[in-house]
Amino acid sequence: MIDYDAELQLHNEQLRRAYELSVADNVLDIGCGTGQTTREAARLASDGLAMGVDVDEVMIARARELAATEGFPNVRFEVGDVERHPFRVGEFNVAISRFGTMFFADPPKAFHNIARAIRPGGRLVMMVWRSRDLNEWAVAIDRALGKRESGPIAATGFDPFSLGEPTTVRRLLAAAGFESITLDEVDEPVYYGRDVDAALDFVSNFAEVSHALQRSDARSSVIARLRSTLEAHSSEQGVYFDSCAWIVMARRR
Repeated sequence: MIDYDAELQLHNEQLRRAYELSVADNVLDIGCGTGQTTREAARLASDGLAMGVDVDEVMIARARELAATEGFPNVRFEVGDVERHPFRVGEFNVAISRFGTMFFADPPKAFHNIARAIRPGGRLVMMVWRSRDLNEWAVAIDRALGKRESGPIAATGFDPFSLGEPTTVRRLLAAAGFESITLDEVDEPVYYGRDVDAALDFVSNFAEVSHALQRSDARSSVIARLRSTLEAHSSEQGVYFDSCAWIVMARRR
């Protein structure tokens, strides 16, 4: 399982500050993964509720284990597709997401369902990647894989940069019922591991890297190029790549 919590530790600090949660908030965490952001929301909204939703059953199982170990009485997790999950109308007054909203098959439907789950006047706070060409980690991996031009991940069909353009974000959210939409830049490095070997193990789980490594005729050359790329970004503190993201905030009409 990819350790996104370690990768995004610096992003998480900025996003947590942007939540501005009160103790009585009911919080929906979209694409919660193993639940770090959900547990943090539950800690801040100690008299309210935090619910994490993700399509990945393995991650949700791990999220439940961690929440039970850490003793959170006000957190729950559900396996579900946000596009059609049967949220109760107005169940939450805040929805949050850390890189969990870029992969919807039907973004308008998903954001309409999220808006339905938020009461009028409630808030959406999400972090998404800016455009691919601004993200060194994506460009560098593309080059290591021998790609001449950056583009969506061919192995999955999903584009992690689908919400990178402000006009796209504003259009989707406004159509779903949100207003007062703002996008704030976040420029923090992503962490890929304590050394090159750890970083290579990490990136080998990326969809496009895994897809390239399945080609036995190219595997050795791909690994060599990846290792060279990771070595160029290695320091005593670990392997880091520059990245660019948005913190998007909006209010439910």
